[in-house]
Amino acid sequence: MELLLKRAYEPALPTDGYRVLVDRLWPRGLSRERAQLDEWAKDLAPSTELRQWFGHDPTRWDEFARDYRSELEASTAPQDFLARLGAQERITLVYAAHDQEHCHPLVLRAYLQTLLASQP
Repeated sequence: MELLLKRAYEPALPTDGYRVLVDRLWPRGLSRERAQLDEWAKDLAPSTELRQWFGHDPTRWDEFARDYRSELEASTAPQDFLARLGAQERITLVYAAHDQEHCHPLVLRAYLQTLLASQP
């Protein structure tokens, strides 16, 4: 399974495969038609408290990434997500953040890849 990342404001392409919004909030100004999503997985997003604390502040990135990974590890949502979509060849994790170097889908993708690598 290939896991890609893409901003919600970029055009959807057939090569995206299965498109999943992984934000807790709907992207501002984006219509559902334009988003062309297959699923909205709010349960894979950081908690509201963690997201608000982070506030997209790059100086808080390392602590945010560590805490978000802890949230993922404490949840069954990532395992359930992979179990449901195991037959998909390509999944694009769609997000709205502007800063592509300090955004939660980077942590999520790495965690999902770790889970995939540990599967028999």
